[in-house]
Amino acid sequence: MKIAMIGSGYVGLVSGVCLADFGHRVVCVDKDASKIEALRAGRMPIYEPGLDTLVATNVAAGRLSFTTDINDAVAGADAVFIAVGTPSRRGGGHADLSYVFAAAEEIGQAVTKPVVVVTKSTVPVGTGDRVETILREACPDHEIAVVSNPEFLREGAAIEDFKQPDRIVVGTDDPRAQAVMTEVYRPLFVNQSPILFTGRRTAELIKYGANAFLATKITFINELADLAESVGADVTQVARGIGLDDRIGPRFLNAGPGYGGSCFPKDTLALLQTAEESDVSLRIVAATVEANDLRKRAMADKIADALGGDLAGKRVGLLGLTFKPGTDDMRDAPSLAIVPALLERGASVQAFDPEGMEQARAMLPGISMCDTAADAARDADVLVLLTEWDLFRALDLHALARTMARPILVDLRNVYDPSIVARAGMTYHGVGRGDLSKA
Repeated sequence: MKIAMIGSGYVGLVSGVCLADFGHRVVCVDKDASKIEALRAGRMPIYEPGLDTLVATNVAAGRLSFTTDINDAVAGADAVFIAVGTPSRRGGGHADLSYVFAAAEEIGQAVTKPVVVVTKSTVPVGTGDRVETILREACPDHEIAVVSNPEFLREGAAIEDFKQPDRIVVGTDDPRAQAVMTEVYRPLFVNQSPILFTGRRTAELIKYGANAFLATKITFINELADLAESVGADVTQVARGIGLDDRIGPRFLNAGPGYGGSCFPKDTLALLQTAEESDVSLRIVAATVEANDLRKRAMADKIADALGGDLAGKRVGLLGLTFKPGTDDMRDAPSLAIVPALLERGASVQAFDPEGMEQARAMLPGISMCDTAADAARDADVLVLLTEWDLFRALDLHALARTMARPILVDLRNVYDPSIVARAGMTYHGVGRGDLSKA
């Protein structure tokens, strides 16, 4: 099949290269000429493990190409995916759908035969209806079916998620579109990946519902961590105890500094906007958003408490800046709330992240970027583990303690066993871990 992927950002690029690896002929489109030039030269605009190799393999095989010319990409295509950004608009959290609608109009003008247009971007319920109207007005001469096909990719594991999905959701009632989408994903049937055909609006709501539920699960365990810390319990064992219940499950029960990234923050806000427009109250989701915002800011207080409450003149070593390991994505990362709070209280910050420092430089002015974890710890009054990169899971704590002004570790991801930290001569502060001698 010939497939056009409109948008070569995170979702579009990963989806496009994986579809090419399935054997389809895929053309990835982007208006950013410098991005397309870089991709043609084998330079990735994002960090995702294994992506560069997969791109090179499929370009060499002639299955994958990149262009700024949407007309050439769409002409003769069997399926056209819209994978452009839908960021939150300022004020209220509405999803900005201008890129989606602009893409739909351009697709309509470029269509040369009956085609299936697939919305891969995360969009509010009812967006597919508007996309269909735009396409029909722009292209009255060809049959166009509009499908919702939400993505469920985890940054840092996106290729695996695309190739071995736990489900494929396709929103359409059109038999021809169902046949096309079945052919698009036919290579996954070998792995018996379940494909769920639903109505288009149902598919759109599935995406938002999934992200809101996971965001709520994270926020729940974070609030439970505060209680555990207060009463002298260990939230890591609480999470294990409740996660062994197969009705709950262990994933997304790791207490920490709050969720961030490109999906959960904007999607929960967009879902609340949809609910408000429909005169429906989503009180749990609203509480999740509020609690998560407060959570990030509260982490600066936790760091200050480890230093007796006063940050003035103190040096903070920070390990990790991105919102999670395995990505260079800084969008809504907890560091964007924590670092300014530390600076406002008079601290200086020296940080190291394996992949995120280039993006972070512009977003976190006023901090020092270090070349290694050891450099971030040197002369620090406190060392804060903020992003749980594998690189930070086996630090030489004895060596770090010797170089610090005060050997204090604030472990915001509960990576370390407190007893191991203590044997290294460091004072340990975790999340949701009270007096562990009584826990």
